[in-house]
Amino acid sequence: MNESYHPFKSEKAKEKYLAFNDEHAKLWPVPSKNKYIETSYGKTFVRISGPEDKPPLILLPGDTENSLSWMPQIKAFSEHYQTYALDNIYDNGRSIYSRPLKKPRDFVYWLNEVFDVLNLKNNINLLGFSYGGWITGIYTLTHPERLNKTILISPSTTVLQPRTSYLIPAIFVHFFPFHFFVKKLVYWERKCLVKQGEVGRAIADQMTEDIVLSGKCFKLRKFINPTLLSDHDLQNLKVAIMYLIGEKEVMYPADKVVKRLNTIAPQIKTIIIPDASHDITHSRAELVNRKVLDFLKEQ
Repeated sequence: MNESYHPFKSEKAKEKYLAFNDEHAKLWPVPSKNKYIETSYGKTFVRISGPEDKPPLILLPGDTENSLSWMPQIKAFSEHYQTYALDNIYDNGRSIYSRPLKKPRDFVYWLNEVFDVLNLKNNINLLGFSYGGWITGIYTLTHPERLNKTILISPSTTVLQPRTSYLIPAIFVHFFPFHFFVKKLVYWERKCLVKQGEVGRAIADQMTEDIVLSGKCFKLRKFINPTLLSDHDLQNLKVAIMYLIGEKEVMYPADKVVKRLNTIAPQIKTIIIPDASHDITHSRAELVNRKVLDFLKEQ
């Protein structure tokens, strides 16, 4: 891992990906301060927006995504919070891992170190989508003392095991990120977004290009499977938590997720967003933003 281009495959791959990322970042709708946070796992890239005197809101992206995935949220959130949009240390983006993450607890240790270096105290609001939602869940279980409120948006596994019909194409694309297969998966996952017309398809196409380019540019990393929380785990999530899921989520049935949570852990607030799939933060951005901000304001 001593190459100047790590975690990319080559210097050329590094230049190509970062140029693509820089171009996309020009669309970030609010002023931001970009920083690298040193941790024992490597350098974590973070985009900081919003007033310094506002409470902190941490944003964790989904698998194969990065901090730029929060563009539909960042303007609304940064009006009320100082937002920290992270690039996962062990995924696509600008973060640079110095050692592999091997177990779920490594993500917890890493995130805790990020909070320490950022000098965030014990009143943190933590929000994660998909894979970032799973990390948010296991962090909340381990360090409730550091958190004010937690929001899980369509988290990977966590409450229910994903359908086999979802896992097989997702795993295939992880190892073979060819354009045809990636686009097919993205369009299926984001079916409600795609149905919105030209603008929705353009967003899905941008996601496709990002994943395909990342597959060409980054070294292959071992995927750490997200875990299922037990009944005991869910009952012991003591922080105020909201769970958002799209009505047409493809990873698992939305109604079954909500039923399990309402039965086992009724302290968790659950909301099903209509006309949304695994594209909830884009296809229903305005509604999601309002639900999140309302929940954060509640006493």
